[in-house]
Amino acid sequence: MAIPTKPRISVIITTFNAPDELWLVLVGYQMQTERDFEILIADDGSDSRTAAVVERFRNSCDIETHHVWHENDGFRKCEILNRAIEQANSDYLLFTDGDCIPRPDFLAVHLREAEPKRFLSGTYNNLPESFKGLITEANVRSGLAFRLKWLRTNGLPFSSKCLRLIRNKTFTSVMNRLTTTRPTWNGCNVSGWKSDIEAVNGYDERMRYGGLDREIGLRMNNLGIRGKQIRFKAICLHVDHPRGYMNDEDLQRNLSIRNDTIRSKLTRTPYGIRRAA
Repeated sequence: MAIPTKPRISVIITTFNAPDELWLVLVGYQMQTERDFEILIADDGSDSRTAAVVERFRNSCDIETHHVWHENDGFRKCEILNRAIEQANSDYLLFTDGDCIPRPDFLAVHLREAEPKRFLSGTYNNLPESFKGLITEANVRSGLAFRLKWLRTNGLPFSSKCLRLIRNKTFTSVMNRLTTTRPTWNGCNVSGWKSDIEAVNGYDERMRYGGLDREIGLRMNNLGIRGKQIRFKAICLHVDHPRGYMNDEDLQRNLSIRNDTIRSKLTRTPYGIRRAA
């Protein structure tokens, strides 16, 4: 009997009650040129619609897909992320959101750029709300949704951010070196070694919405694990939406935790994957 082998990469996708968006994201992963991976849906308490989407996806392709779920008890994204990290079967993990649709070379880029003691820092390409309904399963499967000309024709305003959608290996390499944006741990598009993530004890479960991803990256930096910029290479699309769950109290609490991580040069949170007894 053949011995099962580890997938090359585990994709951890966070979601909460956004089944239509999640379906398009999963279709994007079905179209990846890299085929040796697994998916873990880190579900912060969605209702049965999300479970139905996951089951539909499992029935439509052979990508190993796990639904990591806990009951809805308020914003507990960091907790469900830590549970997904525990269940991931590969040595290399990619984190993204359930409304960030990956270009077909997305995983191949992350694997090609991976280095020891580094994490890869990408971002999303934000589209106006008017693109809701314009991005369809058909144009994700065909790749049309990722073409700058099609996006511009359908109302994407021109800005310097459009340059990220140009597919030219030399150009993207130069732009990643020239960008003044610091490589940070951005939960929409970031990857790193599971051993490094475990070394800092994963996500701090005290964190609410607003910079929660950045804090784990700060602890990695304190441990000597540096970010590497790939924002012009690893492309995913995100349709803008209201953020009614954002509030000043949570933002200030998160900022205080991040500042303490910097000030104390913290490398490991006591509120992460492993809790002190």
